[in-house]
Amino acid sequence: MSQEVVFDIETIGDIRDLSTMKVTVVSIYEYEHDRYTSFTEPELANLWPILEKAGRLIGYNSEHFDVPILNRYYAGDLTRIAHLDMLKAIKEASGMRYKLNDIAKATLQIEKSADGLQAMQWYKEGKIDLIKSYCEQDVRVTKEVYEYGRKNKMLYYPTITGEIVPLAINFDPAPAAGRGGDTNGGSINLTLPL
Repeated sequence: MSQEVVFDIETIGDIRDLSTMKVTVVSIYEYEHDRYTSFTEPELANLWPILEKAGRLIGYNSEHFDVPILNRYYAGDLTRIAHLDMLKAIKEASGMRYKLNDIAKATLQIEKSADGLQAMQWYKEGKIDLIKSYCEQDVRVTKEVYEYGRKNKMLYYPTITGEIVPLAINFDPAPAAGRGGDTNGGSINLTLPL
C-alpha cells in the first residue's frame, strides 16, 4: 500500500450533468507519507505529480464520478493509472450499489460528517475550509473502509430491514505483469500526451 493514494472530490454544478461539474476541493491520503492534503481548483497543478507517482488510486464511485471530472483538468489520462473504485467492486460482489456512509456504518460504526449538497452550499458561502475538512473526513472514511476490506476480505451492508449482512470483497491489486506484483515499480505513470 506504500504508494497508494486514497482520494475524493467535492464539486459544484448540476449533478445530473457531469459536464457542468466544477471541482471545488480534492482531498487525498498518501500512504507513502502518511498524510492528508487538500487542493482547491487553482491548486490542482500541485496534485498531478502525486497522482502520477501513485501505485494505485483508491476511491468510492470514483470511476464514474471523480476521475471523469478530474480528467477535464488534467493534461494526461487519469484512467491509465491503476485504480480501485470500491463502489464498483462492491457492486460486482453484491449486485447492489451502496452509499459509502451505509457501508462505513455497518462495517465500522463510523459515518461521514456531511454530504455533497452541504459542501455545495459551503462553496457558495465561501467556506472553503469547511469543504476541505469535510472532504478529508470522506477520505478518512474511505481509507478505513478500504483497509478493513483489504485486511478482512469482508465488508458489511445494511438491508432494508436494518439487518447487517456480510459481503465478501477483494480489494487486493491485480498483479502487474513482469513486475512481481509491484503496481508501478516506483516510476511515474506515463499518461501525458507526447
